[in-house]
Amino acid sequence: MAQINILDHQTIDKIAAGEVVERPASVVKELVENAIDAGADAVTVEIREGGIRLIRVTDNGSGIEKTQVHNAFLRHATSKITSAEDLTDLVSLGFRGEALASIAAVSMVEVITKTPEELTGLRYVIEGGQEMESEEVGAPEGTTVLVRNLFYNVPPRRKFLKQPQTEGSYVAELMEHLALSRPDISFRFLNNGQTRFYTSGSGDLSEIVYRIYGREISRELIPLHASADGITIDGLLGKPVINRANRNYEIFFVNGRSVKSSLIGSAVEEGCREYLMQHKFPFCVLHFGIDTGRIDVNVHPAKTEIRISDAPAFHTAVRDAVRDALHGTEMIPGVTFGREEKTPAPPVVPKAPEPFEQQRIANENRNRVSQNVAYGGQAASSFEQDALSSGQAVSFAQAGSYDEAAQTDAGTRQAAMAVTEARQTELFEDRILSAQARPRYELLGQIFDTYWLISYEDKLLIIDQHAAHEKVKYERLIKRFREHEIASQTLNPPIIVTLSGREQECYAAHAEDFEALGFAIEEFGGSDYAIRGVPMELYGYEEQTFFREILEELAEEKPAGTPESVRMRIASMACKAAVKGNMRLSRQEADSLIGELLTLDNPYHCPHGRPTVISMSRYELEKKFKRIV
Repeated sequence: MAQINILDHQTIDKIAAGEVVERPASVVKELVENAIDAGADAVTVEIREGGIRLIRVTDNGSGIEKTQVHNAFLRHATSKITSAEDLTDLVSLGFRGEALASIAAVSMVEVITKTPEELTGLRYVIEGGQEMESEEVGAPEGTTVLVRNLFYNVPPRRKFLKQPQTEGSYVAELMEHLALSRPDISFRFLNNGQTRFYTSGSGDLSEIVYRIYGREISRELIPLHASADGITIDGLLGKPVINRANRNYEIFFVNGRSVKSSLIGSAVEEGCREYLMQHKFPFCVLHFGIDTGRIDVNVHPAKTEIRISDAPAFHTAVRDAVRDALHGTEMIPGVTFGREEKTPAPPVVPKAPEPFEQQRIANENRNRVSQNVAYGGQAASSFEQDALSSGQAVSFAQAGSYDEAAQTDAGTRQAAMAVTEARQTELFEDRILSAQARPRYELLGQIFDTYWLISYEDKLLIIDQHAAHEKVKYERLIKRFREHEIASQTLNPPIIVTLSGREQECYAAHAEDFEALGFAIEEFGGSDYAIRGVPMELYGYEEQTFFREILEELAEEKPAGTPESVRMRIASMACKAAVKGNMRLSRQEADSLIGELLTLDNPYHCPHGRPTVISMSRYELEKKFKRIV
C-alpha cells in the first residue's frame, strides 16, 4: 500500500503557483492589477526575453508599508478583503492573496517600495519563496517589482514556455487590454528596450484605440453610452466595415476587470446581427458597470470569468443598447480610389515622469551637490542597472521647462476641442438614407441590370437592387412574424415528414414559432407529421428541407426572444423572394423600392450583413480625372 506523504511548504507553494502563474503574462497581470488597486495613475511595464528573464512593473501608487512587505508574500495574505462576506462586494481587481506568494515561489523577486508618509523606502528580495534581503533605501513614492528568471527552480514548467517572442506577444496583448480597461491611467510598455506603446491617461478611450489598433480602426468607431436596470454601458462599437473573422476583438470589461463572457458576447453579436455577414464578428471595446452584488468574480484564479445574476434580463439590455447605437448611425461605405491623407496621432502629454526616472534625476542632482553616493545605496544601484540597461528614454523628464509642457497641454486641449466640435457638427447633418433626404435624390438609371445610380448633392450613391429588395422583404416578414400575420399557402397534397424523438420534442417546444412563421403542421400518426401549409414567400422553394433546417438549428440553440434560427430562415425567405441581380427593373419599380428602403431603421445592410448602398464623392471622382492634384 502506497504511503501518504505530507508535502513541505516549498513543494506546496510551487504546485499552487501553477494556478496563478502560467506564463510571464500572468505575472504582469497580477502586478499591474496590484498597481491599479494601489491607486497608481502612471504604470510602466518592461520585459526582456518575453518576460522570462526580466519583468519590471513600476507605479506611482500608495506603496507598501515597511512592516507589511514581508506579509505581502505570505499565501492568502491580502489587503483587499477581510472575510468571506467581502466577496459579495468586491471593488478591487485582486483579492485572493495568492499572486505575490506564487510569483516569489518560482522566480527571483526584488521589491522597492515607499509610502507617502515614510521618509525612506524598503528594498526586499525574495527568491524561490525564501527571504534573502531587506533594507531601507531612498526611493520615490510607489512600488517597483522586478521579477527575474521565471521558473528557474521549476524546470518542467519552464520548458513548456513558448519562444520569448511568443511569450512577449502574450504580454503585449495583455498590456493593450489593461490600457483599454483604464484610459485614465498612463501606461508605458517596453519590450527588449523599445517602447511599444504609451498612453497619456487622459481618459479618452478612442485615443487608446488609436494608439493600439491604428487610424483605420479608430475612425470607424461609434460611441455607445447606455444605462438600464442598474447596468451602465460605455465604450466603442466598430462599424460593419471593420468586422473581424474571429471574436478576438470583442473586448469586455466589467467594473474595470477584463473578462471573457459568452453571455456578453452573445448579446453584443445579437445586437449587431443585422450588420454581420456570415462568419464575421464585431469589433468592440465595452465597459460595463454592474452592481457588485449581481456578479461573481470568484470563479477562477485568473479572475477572467464571471457569473451574472438574472442573465436573460442582462442579455436583453445589452442587445438593445448595441442595436440602438447602430441604428442611430449612418453607415454608407465610401469608395476611394487612392490613399487618404494620414491624420496625425493624438498628442501625448505625460502626467509625470515615471517613479524611477524621478529617483534617477534626484540622485544625479544630489550627487552633483554633495558628491554623496550613499543615498539609495546598493538598492538604487541594482535597480538602476536593470532599468538603465533597457535603454529606457527619460527624454520628457529632461525635455525642458514647465512652460513647454504647458504649451503642449494647451495644444492638446485645442486639438481635443476641434475634434469635439467636428463630431458635434456631424451629429446634426441630415442622414443620406432617410425620407427627409429623398426629395434631393436624382435617379440616374441602372447598370449591369443590378445596380441603380443616384445623384445626391456631391455624392454618387450606388444601390444593389437585390440587397435592397431583400432587406425590404425581410423587414416586412419580420413585422408579420411578430404580429402573427405571415400569409400561408396551402399544400395539396400535404408533405409528410418523419421526425426523431428529439425533433418531435423540439417541434413541440416551438410549435407556435412555426405557426407564426406561416407553417400549418399537424400530427399524422406515430412519428409522422403532415405539413399542410407553408409561408407564402417560401412556396415552391424546397419546403420540407427548409422546415428540417429550422428544426435542426432550434435543437442546437437556447433561444432568447425570437430564435436566431427562425430569424435567419426569414432572412433566407426574403432572399429567395427578392429580385435578383441581372434582372431589369423599371424606373417606377426602382423608385418605389428605394422609397420603401428609406423608411427602414437600418437601410444600410441586408439581413446577411451585405451593404445595400455605397457612395462615391465628387472629390474622389475629380481626383481620378486629375481635376484635383
